[in-house]
Amino acid sequence: MGDFKGVHFPKEAILYAMFFYLRYPGSYRDLEEIMEERGVDVDHGTLNRWVVKFAPLMAAQAQSRKKPTAESWRMDETYIKVKGKWTYYYWAVDNTGKTLDFMLSERRN
Repeated sequence: MGDFKGVHFPKEAILYAMFFYLRYPGSYRDLEEIMEERGVDVDHGTLNRWVVKFAPLMAAQAQSRKKPTAESWRMDETYIKVKGKWTYYYWAVDNTGKTLDFMLSERRN
């Protein structure tokens, strides 16, 4: 995962901060406080530089790990009960029968 040469923090600290920033809503200053609580004293400007530098690398690596799907796919829907409430269940299936994605919705879209 990327080239960490020249950074002054451990790779694990950078990856943890990146995960936290990309996964949860919050500002760089919020993340600065979270990292400080975990014993890593880092400035919010440094966190911004990490996101700018490493986020595209993480996205490219995640994209390369995605499994290819068939060119042909279909979408289906049904009405099911989830936790006592009726919801619409949509799912996409390729021509080999592999489920590509699904979605639950209160309203029919």
